[in-house]
This record gives sequence, C-alpha cells and structure tokens, in this order.
Amino acid sequence: MSSILKGNKINVSVFGQSHSEAIGCVIDGLPAGVKLDTLSIEKFMERRAPGRNKYSTTRREADKPVILSGLVDNTTCGAPLAMMIANTNTRSGDYGNIRTLPRPGHSDYAAAVKYNSFNDIAGGGHFSGRLTAPLCFAGSVCMQILKQKGIDIKAHIASVGGVEDEKFDPVNITDENIAEKEFPVINDDAGEKMKAEIEKARLDSDSVGGIIECAVTGVKAGFGEPMFDGIENRLAAAVFGIPAVKGIEFGRGFSSALLRGSENNDEFTVSDGTVRTKTNNHGGILGGITSGMPIVFRVAIKPTPSIGKPQQSVNLVTMEEEELLIKGRHDPCIVPRAVPAVEAVTAVTMLDIIL
Repeated sequence: MSSILKGNKINVSVFGQSHSEAIGCVIDGLPAGVKLDTLSIEKFMERRAPGRNKYSTTRREADKPVILSGLVDNTTCGAPLAMMIANTNTRSGDYGNIRTLPRPGHSDYAAAVKYNSFNDIAGGGHFSGRLTAPLCFAGSVCMQILKQKGIDIKAHIASVGGVEDEKFDPVNITDENIAEKEFPVINDDAGEKMKAEIEKARLDSDSVGGIIECAVTGVKAGFGEPMFDGIENRLAAAVFGIPAVKGIEFGRGFSSALLRGSENNDEFTVSDGTVRTKTNNHGGILGGITSGMPIVFRVAIKPTPSIGKPQQSVNLVTMEEEELLIKGRHDPCIVPRAVPAVEAVTAVTMLDIIL
C-alpha cells in the first residue's frame, strides 16, 4: 500500500487507520534550523478536526499532534520529523455489517478484493478521510517554511451543491482572512446559503459535494519541468491523495475548451520591471512551468458516500443482493473540512519543488 507523498527532496509517509490506536506521519527532507510555531500548527489542524459544528461528523477528536522526533526547542534538527495523533472517540461496532456488505461509493469492495478481505473496515480503515489529519500537520509545517520565502497558500469553498461563492481574482489575489473563518468562503452570504444546502441534505439523511478553489502566490517564474514532472502533474498527484477528490482543473480549466485562442490566451505585459500577463486563464502554469502569476486551481469533492438512506449492496458471502443501512457518524458535506487538506498537500508539493 503506497502511502508516501514522494518528492525530490520532501517525503511524507502517512500511517494508521481511522480506528487504530493512533495515526501520524513522518516528514523527511526538511531543512535544518527552521523554527516552527507549534501553536500555529495546532490552529491549522483545528480547521480540519471533526465534531466542531453540525455540518461535520459528530465524532470528536482533539487532533493534538505529539512530536516524536525531528525537533529540538521547536527547531528542525535535520532528522525526520515524526508525529502521531491519538484516536480516542472510535465506535468500531458501527461498521460490523460492512465486512460482508460493502458501502456504495466507498473503497470497501475494491479493498476487500485487493487485500483478500484483510483490510480494516472500521471507519474506512486506512482509506478514511481521518488520514488527512497528519497530512494537515505536514502541510502546516511546509506552509510556515514557504511563508518565510514569501509564498502564500489559501483556499476557499467555491461551491456546495448549486450554491457558488465568489472566485479569486486570478491576477491579483488578496488576503480575505479566509483561514480565520469557521466556514471558509469569500462571501459570507453565500456561505450561509451553503450551510442551508448542507443542512437540507443532512435532514434528508443524504449528503452533498462541492468545489474548493486554491491559490498559491509569491512563486517566481521558472519552477517545474515539461511533460511528466510539471507543476500540474505534481499538484494533481498530491491532491488526489485526499479521499473524495474526483477532479481538478487549473486556470480556466474545462471552460477554456469553449473559448477561442484569442479569448483564452493571456497577453504579456511589464509591471514594475517584471513580465506578467494581463489575464490568468493559464492558472500560473505554462508548459508545466510557473509563469510568475498566481497558481490557481479548483478541486471537485464528491458527496459523502456514507448516507442514512437505505442502499442496495451485495453480500460478499452469499453473493446475493441485500439492502444496506449504514451506521456510524459521517459528514453531510466533506467540503469544509477538506479545504485545509487541499492547502496542506499543495504546501508539501510546492516546498519540494521550490527546494
């Protein structure tokens, strides 16, 4: 099972299962001598933590990281940075029936085939979104190093269901203090409508998905490689490590297919002695290489597969169709808690590229 976000310099290995004693990660390749703000890391992880509001799962976990190695006086020392998070609020009994009745939309069936039914099904095991907690730790560490280099990463909920937030200005991305908000949107009125959409799905024993928009600013032109090791390639591979991600687009993305070249091309200009583009349909990446414009991309998050409605499954013992009623505690919408996870894998990837 591959659970390593591999880079040329930075590698992040994630371990644990949703209901195991602990989860965690090991970060290798960090530069030595970097002073880390551990309180800032904990605050970042709180944005992803469960049980904080009614539009997330009722499972409550402190998600307080315990540093095992790699820091001396909160400063990186060159050794791998290892951390763990205790799992304290598990209810594995809720998942007894899915050993033989795989949940639609989940990894249960595919994992059972691949691992000869030895896979841990409690809470989704190693396939659970719970594993994004250590990813957020790694991302927060990398974001602090990137900030010291003048590089900033921010994301917001672009849409939930059919409700849309304002989009980033792809040419001039400003700081809207999104990370300080409990519900990370640019337009708070749109956020309230999104919450209503989530609540409607929750009351209907259902779920809803959405889109997250992420931006990276402060990256100079010239980073990345053509073809198979481009910025899009690297970011896409990392983002798809987040459970529930089903799509990604950069710049204008799929909508650029509806434009003519004269509409989609970003004309060059000079600003303060630096080459820039008047527009940013290319999302800050040309030929797999950074152009110096903000890197902008959007990520599609599917609706939570675990819903309260009865669904048809197949009994893997009898090979007959059966009705499945899923138990346990689940988010009616994964999108809000996935925002810091998208920022995190972006940070790990961009730091590796910059280094």
